[in-house]
Amino acid sequence: MKTLTKEMQTAITPVMALGLLKEGNKRFVNNLKVNRNLLQQANETSDGQHPFAVILSCIDSRTSVELIFDQGLGDVFSVRIAGNIINEDILGSMEFACKVAGSKIIVVLGHTRCGAVKGACDHVEMGNLTALLSKIQPAVYDEKTETENRHSGNNAFVEKVSVINVKRTVQAIMERSPILKDMIETGAIGIVGGTHDITTGEVGFYDDTLIINNP
Repeated sequence: MKTLTKEMQTAITPVMALGLLKEGNKRFVNNLKVNRNLLQQANETSDGQHPFAVILSCIDSRTSVELIFDQGLGDVFSVRIAGNIINEDILGSMEFACKVAGSKIIVVLGHTRCGAVKGACDHVEMGNLTALLSKIQPAVYDEKTETENRHSGNNAFVEKVSVINVKRTVQAIMERSPILKDMIETGAIGIVGGTHDITTGEVGFYDDTLIINNP
């Protein structure tokens, strides 16, 4: 697998970028990862990087985006924080990735059995974690279908909240970053939300979050 150059990155469209991630996840699920010379990629990216995607995911140890999408050094920007929430620093990182470094798609990636989502469902308060979980709380309140056992012991409730949290984050990125919103609207980049199933390894994307406009 070749190391991404500026020319290769420029030729990738948002549609192609999503396709590369889907193909990579398919390889991961089938244990058919591409053979890469990571040391060579380290050398070849030492003077610059040209990732085609920026992926916001959870810190969960089972959700390493380079692994589950079978990508190499220099291929993706990885932003990781418990509960895949956003703040000014993360938005700024995404603006750098897309506006400055040329990435073509933003992915907001949740995962099944998320501990941060469970904490939000249980209204946990603990040190600095309290403020972080408060950013997931709106998704807890938005989930209306589960009327009983609205806590982490209800797996269906947890997974529904997790999906809502992903979709809210996709929307919040466009609302809170005029730079990224403009790039999405003009077709320079795309955006999509999805969930990584930690049992099967499969990533499912949500069509109702996918925005890829023709430039």
